[in-house]
Amino acid sequence: MSRETTLSKAVNEAIAEEMRRDPTVFLLGEDVAEAGTPFKVLSGLVEEFGTGRVIDTPISEPGFVGIAVGAAMTGTRPIVDLMFGDFLYLVMDQLCNQAAKSYYMSGGKLNVPMVLRTNMGATRRSAAQHSQSLQALVAHIPGLKVAMPSSAYEAKGLMKTAIRDDNPVVIFEDKLMYQDKAPVPEEEYLIPFGEAAIKREGGDITLIGTSSMVQVALKAAEALSAEGISAEVIDPRTLVPLDEETLVRSVKKTSRAIVIDEGHRNYGVTGEIAARLNERAFYHLDAPVLRFGAMDVPVPFSPALEDLTVPTPEAVAQAARTLCRGELIHAA
Repeated sequence: MSRETTLSKAVNEAIAEEMRRDPTVFLLGEDVAEAGTPFKVLSGLVEEFGTGRVIDTPISEPGFVGIAVGAAMTGTRPIVDLMFGDFLYLVMDQLCNQAAKSYYMSGGKLNVPMVLRTNMGATRRSAAQHSQSLQALVAHIPGLKVAMPSSAYEAKGLMKTAIRDDNPVVIFEDKLMYQDKAPVPEEEYLIPFGEAAIKREGGDITLIGTSSMVQVALKAAEALSAEGISAEVIDPRTLVPLDEETLVRSVKKTSRAIVIDEGHRNYGVTGEIAARLNERAFYHLDAPVLRFGAMDVPVPFSPALEDLTVPTPEAVAQAARTLCRGELIHAA
């Protein structure tokens, strides 16, 4: 059975269930205990599990991520709460030089089964230092797995899989989606990494969206359907590992594709996915794979300007119309 629940609640349930199942799972970060994090995602966990397993840390991101790496190496499964994804810059040494490389550098003797959960996304009026979408940074690093849930259903299933994984996993949650509801099964389930979901079947063009951009793609597809254009919408769910087979199979069927991600367009997720599609489906394409990402500027504080920086359903739909007419365009 399923019931409607918020993405926030789904993440909370996943963590609570795994902490009950496995006593080696614990949670640490800034304001994760009494405050329940600024977005209240973790509310209630400290009351059930106590301050020995839900640990408030000092404001020292490199310090507590380093603690988590060491704890993971010695037999526990820490979940690190990084308050904003923008703070990834502060922990890149611990995450990318230590967590990501320890298994390889130790010849397989040291695992780092650690989850770093953080957020992403603009249009929350938080300005340039609290609005970035930095998933491309960590997806670039061998040894890290990267998940991007697009709804409450994915958020719970991917989180449970991440906690049980023996590798370091970074999960990005869109901060504007915490109160969005979706059907979530009452019984236990996991979502395998590297398994994309076809959210809508179509035959004319493939729209590949990550995180909240799946919703953008679905809205664009709905608008296109009223005009007789059939768009297939795919959610990769994980960037690393990436389900290339599902993406390529769809593009071979539709012959056109748009990739949508809220990270910056330059050197980003959209470019990587587009390149793989070009490599594996080139002779099936009727048009170049189009990339839609955030504008390559720091995220403005001004609401009117900020809203212009991220992909919208209207812009994606217009690009799809143009591609389906056989015209070449360049997404700004």
